[in-house]
Amino acid sequence: MPQQLLKVQNFSVSSDGYGAGEGQSLERPFGHADPRQMAGWMFATASFPGRPGPGGSRGLDDRLVRDFHHGIGAEIMGANKFSPHRGPWTERACQEWQGWWGDEPPFRTPVFVMTHHLRPSFTLGQTTFHFTDAAPAEVAAQAKEAAGGLDVRLGGGAQSIRAFLEADLVDEMHVAVVPLELGAGTRLWEAPEELDDRFHREVVPSPSGVVHHLLWRR
Repeated sequence: MPQQLLKVQNFSVSSDGYGAGEGQSLERPFGHADPRQMAGWMFATASFPGRPGPGGSRGLDDRLVRDFHHGIGAEIMGANKFSPHRGPWTERACQEWQGWWGDEPPFRTPVFVMTHHLRPSFTLGQTTFHFTDAAPAEVAAQAKEAAGGLDVRLGGGAQSIRAFLEADLVDEMHVAVVPLELGAGTRLWEAPEELDDRFHREVVPSPSGVVHHLLWRR
């Protein structure tokens, strides 16, 4: 059986290394960062899910977007990717908030949300959200078991990715560096070169203006 991989896919950071800005809220999921700038390279592709009409770019950006769900059996995400909620969950808050994605979340797999504030699992469409306060190694093991032999995507945010990097659990990464500076927020890296001791890295500029960094274990 092929080795199960823990992968970061299509994760956007600013040119100064931030995956999100400061001040996350219901109205601003990325804090002071503009999601149209951070993820615009994906929105513009022909294969972006929910595209309102025909058209869109092809090439490398589109290929990476099209490959997003291929071979993925589970996802891990941090609490702030799931919700702007802070602190313990009340029964009413659980009923009122079930994620940013509506009745049909795009994951269509088990999703493990890492949080200090647990709540019961629930299912929307083909996605089941589980909440865990376990350490990264245990969460990775749970997700791989749930993935049924497929790979596991580490969806972010940057703080969660750093925790898995520090635990030496990440096998592959694709990070898209967007040409803007945020100046503050949640940082993935000071510079991508800091991972070169553990990962091979190829750098591929795109006509969209982003620079794709493709990393895999040495």
